[in-house]
Amino acid sequence: MDGMPLNDMPWWRWRSNVRSALHMLADPEFQRTVWLAGTDGYGDVTDAVYRLVEDTWLDNWSAEKYVGTIFRDAQEAALVDAAVLRVLRIMHEVGPDAPVSAYLDHHGWGEAVRAARDAHVQLAVSDGEDPDAAPQTLEVLRILTRSA
Repeated sequence: MDGMPLNDMPWWRWRSNVRSALHMLADPEFQRTVWLAGTDGYGDVTDAVYRLVEDTWLDNWSAEKYVGTIFRDAQEAALVDAAVLRVLRIMHEVGPDAPVSAYLDHHGWGEAVRAARDAHVQLAVSDGEDPDAAPQTLEVLRILTRSA
């Protein structure tokens, strides 16, 4: 998130968390080489879902509510809503304590990854960043979003 205009959106910290989650959920290679391998520093699927919905309550209402504060426009909001719905459906079916492989092997995971990718690309491009850069660690996210 090096190029992200951190003061561009009023609730940029929440945007940063949503972007981090979508980025990890959108990258099957990352999921295999980091999550499935148990690499430290990135959390797991449940952590990503938590970052996606914890402050935003996107598990209870539409991202449209946050246009102008977290999301730039209705297109971003719609893409985020689609990703959240697909990921949460799998989370509810598999369970939050399931191993990473249970998510990756779920019949709907590919569709969830594609929806997360669509949302991730839109948000990254809107922030002037390369959507194909590797996800950053949770420590880097904490440093970027800490209060001054």
